[in-house]
Amino acid sequence: MLNRRADKLELLRIAEAVALEKSIDKELIIESMENGIAKAAKSKFGSENEIKVLINRDNGEIGIFRKLIIVERPENLNLEISLDQATKIGEKNKKLGDEILEPLPSFDFGRIAAQTAKQVISFNVREAERERQYNDFKDKKDSILSGIVKRLEFGNVIVDLGRTEAIIQKNEMIPRENIKAGDRVKAYCLDVRRESRGQQIFLSRAHPKFMEQLFIQEVPEIYDGLIEIKSSARDPGSRAKICVKAIDTSLDPVGACVGMRGSRVQAVVNELQGEKIDIVNWSEDTAVVVSNALSPAEVQRVNVDNESKKLDVILTEENLSKAIGRRGQNVRLATKLLNYEINIMTDQEDSEKRQIEFKEKTDNFVKNLELDETLGQLLVAEGFSSIDDIKDSEIDSLTKIEGIEEETAKELIERAKEFYQKDQEEIKKRIENLGLENQLITHNGLTPGMLVTLGEQKILTLNDFADLASDELTGTYDIVRGERIKVKGYLEDFALSQKEADELIMSAREKIYKY
Repeated sequence: MLNRRADKLELLRIAEAVALEKSIDKELIIESMENGIAKAAKSKFGSENEIKVLINRDNGEIGIFRKLIIVERPENLNLEISLDQATKIGEKNKKLGDEILEPLPSFDFGRIAAQTAKQVISFNVREAERERQYNDFKDKKDSILSGIVKRLEFGNVIVDLGRTEAIIQKNEMIPRENIKAGDRVKAYCLDVRRESRGQQIFLSRAHPKFMEQLFIQEVPEIYDGLIEIKSSARDPGSRAKICVKAIDTSLDPVGACVGMRGSRVQAVVNELQGEKIDIVNWSEDTAVVVSNALSPAEVQRVNVDNESKKLDVILTEENLSKAIGRRGQNVRLATKLLNYEINIMTDQEDSEKRQIEFKEKTDNFVKNLELDETLGQLLVAEGFSSIDDIKDSEIDSLTKIEGIEEETAKELIERAKEFYQKDQEEIKKRIENLGLENQLITHNGLTPGMLVTLGEQKILTLNDFADLASDELTGTYDIVRGERIKVKGYLEDFALSQKEADELIMSAREKIYKY
């Protein structure tokens, strides 16, 4: 008897030890044991029975019962019992529809039954542990966590955070970083999510936010809110840019981030394995920010198009390579930092571009509105870029231009409207003749003119469009054998911004995925 009592108390001690080790509620462990024993009991008494197991929380006594519902005429004796029969087995003051627990004899677990119970208990404990881990770390997302490298699996790094493990996936590591088991590492908590298996806590050392959080740790002025981080961009392991703004105008934000003799920025650089960091001073003027971001290149001037989020940066030939950087790295990071499309050109290229644009706009007016060249040039010089501009303008805005009378203004608007109507009808016919898929035609954001251009490039379906990259739509520059080559985009003539191109392609991919 003493041994049996000791065994039962041992059960409670095991539950307490597991609860302590896994940081899980002891009640959850005991409930898991009850479920495990109930599953094992089903193999003994029959799976058709509804088995309930109760473990006494004080002495560890195990009670095994069959759950029955009181009915008037039992049909399934494994699940139902009559009121008379319930009374006979001592269940008084019961009525129809009540549940009773009929005691079952205790039994010795067989090997299979014991294994089943163990599996159920292990599964429930594991699930409870996962839930505890999720609750412990869900609020630590977007912060820096520190731990010991436990092991490496297929290029991924498993980090021991003390009470749980996290993973740094291969693509979230700093390239060429040499990390081995036993190393202490810091990483940015990228995500904490419920997973049925595998790791739940995902870390990153390559994310720009990792660098931002390191600066928050190293620069008290950022931590105290006196300096704000506006944006950041990284080419992990190589170079990074971070844009900072002083909330307290008496502070120098760049100097504060650099620190005495570069001590603060150097601490961040060391953690990022020698990554070079450019600290950029933020300004309300986008042209000033891009000039700072393209350092060490000296910028002559910047043409800003806030509506389409495009910047034309003009500089001298000798500053061109500095602005672009090795393999386009400098301008690429600046583009991410500002979230603007940046087009770098020399003064000569800018002048040529303006002349070409001026001539193209003039020719468009001369040809399609049947104007003489002087009037066409006058309209372009006054800021009219397209026939749509004239179509949508008021007579007063045209008569303000020297040399244009009221009758001429009326005639210009009328001709522009006639051309627009005729052009829309021709575009509609061309779309039909090109054989574009209806899903692409109705895709939100694509104009008739864009559809014609895509059709001429044999992009006929939504799948074809979804397979494109945004650069293929907007155009880009490529470096070939040290020479900068312009690559024209399919929809470059429609003044599509990088952001708009990304949104068009992503929404197409979402539609394809749904279908």
